[in-house]
Amino acid sequence: MSPLFKISLAEWSLHRALENGKLDHLDFPKVTREDFGIEAIELVNTFFKDKVHDQKYLAEFKHRSDSLGVKTLLIMCDHEGDLGDPDAPKRAQAIENHFKWLEATKFLGGHSIRVNARPSSDAQEQKDFVADGLRRLSEHAAKLQLNVLVENHGGISSNAAWLVSLIQQVNLPNCGTLPDFGNFKLTDGTYYDRYRGVAELMPFAKAVSAKAQGFDAQGNELNTDYRHMMKIVLDAAYRGYVGIEYEDSRLPEPEGILATKRLLEKVRDELSQSTV
Repeated sequence: MSPLFKISLAEWSLHRALENGKLDHLDFPKVTREDFGIEAIELVNTFFKDKVHDQKYLAEFKHRSDSLGVKTLLIMCDHEGDLGDPDAPKRAQAIENHFKWLEATKFLGGHSIRVNARPSSDAQEQKDFVADGLRRLSEHAAKLQLNVLVENHGGISSNAAWLVSLIQQVNLPNCGTLPDFGNFKLTDGTYYDRYRGVAELMPFAKAVSAKAQGFDAQGNELNTDYRHMMKIVLDAAYRGYVGIEYEDSRLPEPEGILATKRLLEKVRDELSQSTV
């Protein structure tokens, strides 16, 4: 019987090791497979930004991944310009800046890129700019049979109702969401309810990020009830990958990743039994 969901690893979970040179991006598939027993990965563009046009480098990464049976799912894209920039030429440049990551995703066998949508305000004019950028990028992605996903990732994008209305305004089947369990801090210092937020984003989700920021003595995540959250995910008929994104310093990165994996596996077993 197929598992209720599969587990992947977001490269950001090892960002300290990557940033201080203890881990090379090319070795990420090996570490994922051999150290954590995970067979699918979500890449971050900043860890190989200078190599995106290097076909030899990308081919080596793909060879290493394929030889280990590790699948690349998507690339998370940051620092490529504002897709909702009010200045039309700057918006067009930001759209074009993402094309290379679509091409890299296609080459590596992924299904999506994750982008940011953080206008300066929630005014309709600002949303129109973002919708325009997302629509044009998604139309280009469709030619490659790829998706463009928006994460709740700070600013107004952490307001799930706003993000849903944005996706609905774009109204393209390959423009969806990547719900993150933890990114619901709003700009005014308040928080959008994370369970409501994920429930609202799930109908458009093509990937899910299991944010982990610490654990209690029983192995439960400190901020999110994973049982409650994963039931929301599964009730939306989602059966894809759930990506581990550990970003705390109380445990070393490898230990935090394994703690998150254990929790997801435990919750999966419990929810599997309850659906029998």
